[in-house]
Amino acid sequence: MEKGNSNKIEIKAGTILVAEPFMLDPNFKRSVVLICEHNDVGTTGFILNKPVDIKIHELVPDFPESKAAVHIGGPVAVDSLHFLHNVGDLLDNSQEVCPGVYWGGDFEKLKFLMETGVIQDQNIRFFIGYSGWSKGQLIEEMQETSWLTEVMDANYLFRVKPFVLWQTVLHNKGNTYTVIAQMPDAVSLN
Repeated sequence: MEKGNSNKIEIKAGTILVAEPFMLDPNFKRSVVLICEHNDVGTTGFILNKPVDIKIHELVPDFPESKAAVHIGGPVAVDSLHFLHNVGDLLDNSQEVCPGVYWGGDFEKLKFLMETGVIQDQNIRFFIGYSGWSKGQLIEEMQETSWLTEVMDANYLFRVKPFVLWQTVLHNKGNTYTVIAQMPDAVSLN
């Protein structure tokens, strides 16, 4: 992507945003955000690498006991709960984001299928809140070179550990991004 050239920027469901290494915003520092929806109103996504030490049944009392990962999805509507999964064929009203990744669906059916073991913990990730941008806001941030883009791979969500996801995505981009991926988080360590 050429910096400052909006003609090279394509945002759509299934795009991941990778925070530039010097982004200072504490909400998004070294984050990887999956875009789930991009339209005339704005953009919605979820931070994939901000896990929290809480269980879903602690957030939703009638939810079956589960070890499924719970993450901070972003700074917007932190009183809301969302989920991404790879079982779209089992959950009515799921929205396919990209191959192997679905957003939402019938929550009551999800609870039932998790309780019966049809859906396993490794098939789903929960998110508290979401990341959102109003119309044009994300493109503006990209022109300021706050974000890099990449195509989502379901393995980033279901197989790569969150604490190495930012480095993994940059490493997979190749070239100079491989070097950037090795930069320590604290500048003083350089």
